[in-house]
Amino acid sequence: MTPAELSRTVLHAVCRAVEDGVLRAPVPESVSVERPRPGGSGDYATNVALRLAGPAGQQPRAVAEVLRPRIAQAPGIAGIEITGPGFLNITLDDGAQQDLVRRVLEQRSRYGHGDSAVGVSVRFHAVDELRARIWAETVLQLLRSQGADVTHGAPEALHVVPAPAPDLFERLGPDAARWALLRPAAHDRPSAGDELLVQQESNPLFRVRYAHSRARALTRNAEQLGFDSVPQTHVDAPALTTAIGDYPAVLASAARLRAPDRLARHLESTADALLAFQHTVLPLGELPVGDEKPMAAHRSRLALAEAAGVVLAGGLSLLGITAPDYL
Repeated sequence: MTPAELSRTVLHAVCRAVEDGVLRAPVPESVSVERPRPGGSGDYATNVALRLAGPAGQQPRAVAEVLRPRIAQAPGIAGIEITGPGFLNITLDDGAQQDLVRRVLEQRSRYGHGDSAVGVSVRFHAVDELRARIWAETVLQLLRSQGADVTHGAPEALHVVPAPAPDLFERLGPDAARWALLRPAAHDRPSAGDELLVQQESNPLFRVRYAHSRARALTRNAEQLGFDSVPQTHVDAPALTTAIGDYPAVLASAARLRAPDRLARHLESTADALLAFQHTVLPLGELPVGDEKPMAAHRSRLALAEAAGVVLAGGLSLLGITAPDYL
């Protein structure tokens, strides 16, 4: 279950509580879920009970008690704990990670694309300035990924700090130039230096593309060892699982806020998590034989790594940047 799906699950629970007459409050348009803060528990937490307490004329914990059984009925929920003044801490069942990985590997480049912008019509004022034009092109791609109509609507203006040099594409090439213009926030000045051409992990663009190439290499190496990816068992990789699961919410947020930099930063986090995890994927020993027989755990780790590669390739594509298999 992705954060976006969990958010909808919580929202549906609120709707049912209102329809049943046990909660008298306006149904919010959306519900936020996030990773528990220090001292929290479970996989995700929501403050929806605190938000609804005032309009409902009830204490937050009382609202949380109303919502807890209705959320718990949803598939994929293992348990719910109420903490603090009324936070709902949600634990997903043991198969949630495998279900997530299967979904990613089935949807491939469509993973993360949603309907959060369906019914939205938008277009941007035509501009000549380099960064504003690249920013607008990318935001339109993000909005398309969320179902928006990007050919109609009143024209919007995007406000970004201009590119530092008009020859950025000629000097850096299209991939590095786009990263240089899209990775900093709109109000930050982009770099015009050559550091994005350095083939080292200190270069965030190289790190993201290298992580994708490592995911592809793991698949090729596994084929040499005679096994493929199957998400059979849970893999202890919380940072990587979180990065993959949060990707749809990141895309929706980047589209809504007209902020492709959010996607770029998430790709960095995903790459870092994959690079820290990748050494556990293959059986021990030298290719092509290996000293350790491939097991369900190896197939599941490979599937998780491949899912991360899907996220990296899809995100880079939305930014207009290539994701080579070999780097």
